[in-house]
Amino acid sequence: MESKPYNPFHVAQAQFDKVAKMLNLEDGVRELLREPLREYQFVIPVRMDGGGVKIFKGFRVQHNDARGPAKGGIRFHPHETIDTVRALSMWMTWKCSVVDIPLGGGKGGIVCDPHHLSAREQEQLCRGWVRQIAKNVGPFQDVPAPDVMSNAQHMLWMLDEFEVIHNGRFPGFITGKPVGLGGSLGRTEATGFGVIFTLREALKEHGVDIAKTTASLQGFGNVSQNAFKLYDELGGKVIAISCWDQADKTSYTFKKKSGAGFQELLAITDTFGGIDKNKARDCGYEVLPGEAWIEQEVDILIPAALENQINKDNAGKISSKVKFIAEGANGPTTPEADEVIKSKGIFVIPDFLANAGGVTCSYFEQVQCNMNYFWEKREVLEKLDQKMTSAFTAVSELSKQKSLYMRDAAYVIAIDRVARAVKARSWV
Repeated sequence: MESKPYNPFHVAQAQFDKVAKMLNLEDGVRELLREPLREYQFVIPVRMDGGGVKIFKGFRVQHNDARGPAKGGIRFHPHETIDTVRALSMWMTWKCSVVDIPLGGGKGGIVCDPHHLSAREQEQLCRGWVRQIAKNVGPFQDVPAPDVMSNAQHMLWMLDEFEVIHNGRFPGFITGKPVGLGGSLGRTEATGFGVIFTLREALKEHGVDIAKTTASLQGFGNVSQNAFKLYDELGGKVIAISCWDQADKTSYTFKKKSGAGFQELLAITDTFGGIDKNKARDCGYEVLPGEAWIEQEVDILIPAALENQINKDNAGKISSKVKFIAEGANGPTTPEADEVIKSKGIFVIPDFLANAGGVTCSYFEQVQCNMNYFWEKREVLEKLDQKMTSAFTAVSELSKQKSLYMRDAAYVIAIDRVARAVKARSWV
């Protein structure tokens, strides 16, 4: 029988349904939480540099805002779909809830490839996205942020357009902005550092010295780079990194048994996280197929790219040496792969806990903007560490108390908090 194509929203719903049953949620609450409250689809016309107008498709989905304004990034990706955005918005609801910040879940996207757009075209795309959704987002409604292939400059263009439309200054409308223009120190490091803060706690619980561990990473964008940086500073050794090569339209795994060098790789990486394979060879790296990252004999796997990267087809290839998976990406592991991972006895730090450092620091940025007072970087990262450590401890303790898989324990805490908020507001 032919297998069904991967649908991230169906995966997100299946994960929710499983925990809703465990929590014995009422039918009305289940029906409300398994669908987005609101979603917007629109087109964005852009006059191209070469002449003529190209039409791009844009999305914004607000899954749930019972605990506070919706929060979530805007992805630029040529294969973006409404179901991907729906799934990501749902995961954002649980992510904000599990780290206990007063925000809900949202997500946005534009079907595009910024690799092939000039700076002017990207600016018009950003401003066009805001023009189409300006009445339905804002500092007290829905606060966007950067995501895959979007950055601080994109956020600033979006902020500027929002302020022109609303005739005022609203720095809390969007996060991930440049420092000095409403951005927070520490935001660049936040997601990757948050992954390692939770990994550090997991290793402590299991009596493992992080300085004696090895890791393989998928992706070399912002999340992976900063996870690598902190992991390296704490004494861990990265053996392999997989990333996309834009020129070849494929991915490669760069392996160095003696340990990859963070600064060495950064020097040969483009702005989209692609490593130059020829220069990598010159630096002594073995260049392997992109999927080889998952087969490495390391202690830790850190998927930090896109969803559906650990699935039923490759989960069995995970080495018996792997004892921990810290999910830096959103939705990298399918439910079928989870069953394989459980059978291997691997400790998983689920995505919406492990990578919640980004939204936590975005919340800090929003708070700083709204009060017009900004913290030093050390203070931001200390607050982030406290938040991530506290969230990990709560999930881990519930996991042990109820003999739950870590993903299930995180969902139980997150969904229960949102369900209580929905009922307290008498929405159901």
